[in-house]
Amino acid sequence: MAEQQSSKTLPAQHQDRQPGRQGRMTPQPRSHKPGYAGSGKLAGRVAIITGGDSGIGRAVALAFALEGADSVIGYLEEHEDAQETVRMVEGAGRRCVAVIGDVGDPATAQRLVEQAIESFGRLDVVVNNAGEQHVRRSIEEIPVEQLERTFRTNVFSMFHLVKAALKHLEPGAAIVNTASVTAYAGSPGLVDYSSSKGAIVSFTRSLSLQLVERGIRVNAVAPGPIWTPLIPASFEAEHVSKFGSDVPMKRPGQPADVAPCYVFLASDDASYMSGQVLHPNGGEIVDS
Repeated sequence: MAEQQSSKTLPAQHQDRQPGRQGRMTPQPRSHKPGYAGSGKLAGRVAIITGGDSGIGRAVALAFALEGADSVIGYLEEHEDAQETVRMVEGAGRRCVAVIGDVGDPATAQRLVEQAIESFGRLDVVVNNAGEQHVRRSIEEIPVEQLERTFRTNVFSMFHLVKAALKHLEPGAAIVNTASVTAYAGSPGLVDYSSSKGAIVSFTRSLSLQLVERGIRVNAVAPGPIWTPLIPASFEAEHVSKFGSDVPMKRPGQPADVAPCYVFLASDDASYMSGQVLHPNGGEIVDS
């Protein structure tokens, strides 16, 4: 019994629809680390962050703000979560604009870029972070509609946003994509999601080679088990209660544990890095 109890990392919980809502999670994910003050690494820069309403996207928007950047965040329909991100960024002394829309639609990518230019007059960082996943025990259970939807949200959206943003990105700009540990380790219940994340790794490497001569760096972050709204919206309550217990650190990570990777890759600290992937995953060793 004691061994079973020790495997539980979170209260059992489930949300019946995607995207999940951060405001309904217990405990609330941590969007910033206490004492993180920033040091101007992104002063004066402007970022677009998809999926910026909650989870990793919110933590990145807040960390960017603490480092001096304004942002445009994209979200699907989670109005309350998106407005909370705006409030937090403004509380950190920077500006933030929320844009609603499906990132799988090229028109949404265009609106995000237009909003950045209209509001701030420039664009320096693109964070392709929005994603979705749906658990299926067998590949035979994955409907065509789900397969197409997963790739539209997770992969096609990155093509759309980069294409729309590219003419505004100057030398020194950065693109940071969210991959996943599942791109490397796989996941039997997330075959389409894991496949889409593998595509993101290849997209990152290929785009990096294409844009390096333009002075634009392209990198990725491949998080492990991170406590975001995607988790209770994807898994049954009992699975959620043990989420993250199987990594060496025996716990799920927080969005605040991941956000510094994005700050690093977006900043001049990573000026000699492109085509690379960082792995905040609780100590799991993967072939990067």
